[in-house]
Amino acid sequence: MDHEADLHALLRLIHAGGATAPRRRLLEHADGPAAALAGGASAWRDAGLDAAQRAALAGPEDAVDDWRRWRAAAPARHVIGWHDPDYPVLLKRMQAPPLALFVEGDPCRLWRAGVAVVGSRAPTAGGRDNAALFAARFAAAGLSVVSGLASGIDASAHTAALDAGGDTVAVLGSGIDTPYPRSNLRLHARIVEAGTVVSEYPPGTPARREQFPSRNRIVAGLALGTLVVEAAQRSGALITARLAADAGREVFAIPGSIHNPMARGCHRLLRDGATLVEAPEEVTGALSAIAGELADALRERLDAPIQSGETILNTAGAGAASDPDSVDPDYNRLWKALGHDPTGMDELVARSGLTVARASAMLLSMELDGRVALLHGRYSRKS
Repeated sequence: MDHEADLHALLRLIHAGGATAPRRRLLEHADGPAAALAGGASAWRDAGLDAAQRAALAGPEDAVDDWRRWRAAAPARHVIGWHDPDYPVLLKRMQAPPLALFVEGDPCRLWRAGVAVVGSRAPTAGGRDNAALFAARFAAAGLSVVSGLASGIDASAHTAALDAGGDTVAVLGSGIDTPYPRSNLRLHARIVEAGTVVSEYPPGTPARREQFPSRNRIVAGLALGTLVVEAAQRSGALITARLAADAGREVFAIPGSIHNPMARGCHRLLRDGATLVEAPEEVTGALSAIAGELADALRERLDAPIQSGETILNTAGAGAASDPDSVDPDYNRLWKALGHDPTGMDELVARSGLTVARASAMLLSMELDGRVALLHGRYSRKS
């Protein structure tokens, strides 16, 4: 399969715009984007693409070329399509998942077990403190903090996760090269360096009001559960919570004073069945079983192994745990490169001879399985 041909075809499908479902359907019935595009107008029509979409696929490719140049300008830039096995499994289970994701940073982090922390753009001082406290504890527990890079609760949660040496994912309602609000430019740069920034909108897309509710479904979709810290009666955070609940995800809310207008949205959620929480451990405890399901999905994606002393044994097939022929040399090299002292990614890559992408994916699997600890961007064995 030609990766560049598939990327080019995927970008053309994104540029076609319009309803997402027909384009997803086109991809589902073809062996990759290039094959979907090669099917021609009749295949596009059969998948349900309308006249405007079919005309766009047959039209000029200026925007597609611009997006390819944007991606090629930095190794940390990625485009992950619906067809791609690296598409985040939790997001794929949402209703109307994006056709593709534009990513800057480590795309493997989109598979990490995480909690969405959302709330008001104009929170009280107490609300900011609560967002920071919960996010820092989530990071310390190995959970990713997912939010929307907005002012207020979002920014407090992202910052606290980074300050704690943890992982955070920022989902934008604009292109990932045009963060909004501009006051969060420095925070955006920190997340690109140490976390992941993601959007369904192509580079150069400005922030528009109608794009933020759509952004919220990705925030909810990437997380095991959603915590609402503070929110008014009419708030985007309540949209995120509703989308999470509709997808069968856990929704948590922190109660507040009856005199605080920023607590009324949380109280409404609690009346509607959200779980009242007063401490971060109540959230992490409730999500532990679901995190195990995500770890199983990731191990299936990677044919991930288990540890046996100084050896990593692949357990993808029956009897593999006891069969020496099933040993995965890549996992063995990485496990032996790890020590009990924290080690950075560059050193692990140098020791193991693996690529950054391969090592990062395997480390994430080991971390979800409880065998590797990550702190301040450095990895170590837990046992």
